[in-house]
Amino acid sequence: MTNAQILAACRSNWEYRGVDGASLREMLDELSAHLEDAEAAGRSAQDVVGRDVRAFAASWARARAPLSRRAPRAVAIACFMAGWLLLGAYLTRWTTEVDVTAAFLAFWLATGTATVAWELRRGNIGLRKSWLVGLAVGLPAAVLTMWLVGDGVLFTLPLWAAPLLLLPGLPYAVADARAARRVRRKSEDGAPELS
Repeated sequence: MTNAQILAACRSNWEYRGVDGASLREMLDELSAHLEDAEAAGRSAQDVVGRDVRAFAASWARARAPLSRRAPRAVAIACFMAGWLLLGAYLTRWTTEVDVTAAFLAFWLATGTATVAWELRRGNIGLRKSWLVGLAVGLPAAVLTMWLVGDGVLFTLPLWAAPLLLLPGLPYAVADARAARRVRRKSEDGAPELS
């Protein structure tokens, strides 16, 4: 793996493990410096991170931010993303209620699981690939679920469910946006930027 691939894999792993934006940036800067030092000394990146980049990233995340601190953030961000997806469902159907079927749940669970697994393994998936994952994994899961279970409505979600899901993740999203602006400002002032 190249240094950029290692940094991308660690970044996505730490994001999914709920490491906050400021800590994530510090960890990436520190790892980048270690990788550059190793390269200058004639050592490989594997000497720094070991054979398993995911295990390295996971152990560093656990040391930097224990699960008791990361779990609430991860749950809040997951609710935040679910809130946006639900809001999209309301807007595309132009309704105040969304009927949730087993196929609907299977599609989003399969797509979310595959996307998280991909990003933890390979790094950032990007928008185009996430749509492909949705079609390749989520769509067959939805069709199979509809074939096995049927298309009956499990429950109906009113319009107020989307803002309710968005609320817990809002402070984290704002904090992450502020951290990203600080990083951009710092990089514009001449500090080296990690990609």
